[in-house]
Amino acid sequence: MARPSAPRAPAAPRPRPDLSLEGALQRADPSCVPVCGIDEAGRGPWAGPVCAAAVILDPADIPDGIDDSKRLTAKRREALFDEIQARARWGIGFAEAPEIDAIGILPANDLAMARALAALGAAPGHAPGHALIDGNRVPPGFPVPATAVVKGDGKSLSIAAASILAKVARDRVMTALAEQHPGYGWERNMGYGVPAHRQGLKSLGVTPHHRCSFAPIRKILGEGD
Repeated sequence: MARPSAPRAPAAPRPRPDLSLEGALQRADPSCVPVCGIDEAGRGPWAGPVCAAAVILDPADIPDGIDDSKRLTAKRREALFDEIQARARWGIGFAEAPEIDAIGILPANDLAMARALAALGAAPGHAPGHALIDGNRVPPGFPVPATAVVKGDGKSLSIAAASILAKVARDRVMTALAEQHPGYGWERNMGYGVPAHRQGLKSLGVTPHHRCSFAPIRKILGEGD
């Protein structure tokens, strides 16, 4: 007779982002104060801009529930977007589709981050002493000292807050563009290459907001391999 299997141990709770990385930087070097988090949204879509956000949280006034934007519902992201903007220092930057085509997606992503940082530091006393950037690289020539944090939106509250601002800001842009260019489903797919978007391209063609340097769009334009 088969022996009964042992009961599975309950899954460990998923770690939530906190301010450990920010605190460690500030303790090691007071010149790092304040620390901002930076994240982007929209590197993969076939249409629309790439968006980045930079956020400096007030440790004494952090909105409850900040997490990696991918772990939140759209409704919760929208609510936190407003709360973060009301209670933190922040900046948002975009690089548009023509810029992506001119310089490439990675440099355009870096440009959006630099613009977000510039927007954050536009007011006196708002410039960060150090940036925590989601990912595995710091953009070349970045204007402030910075550290790359792999999967940082699940580790750092500052990066998680930036991920929410970047995601919601870009989604709002794509929803507005969907009203100008109906038929591609951008209000739902945000410009990613899903079947509805492909069908729109087949029926309606390429818009000025498509990334013509991306292989699927080049192919439609007759410039692909």
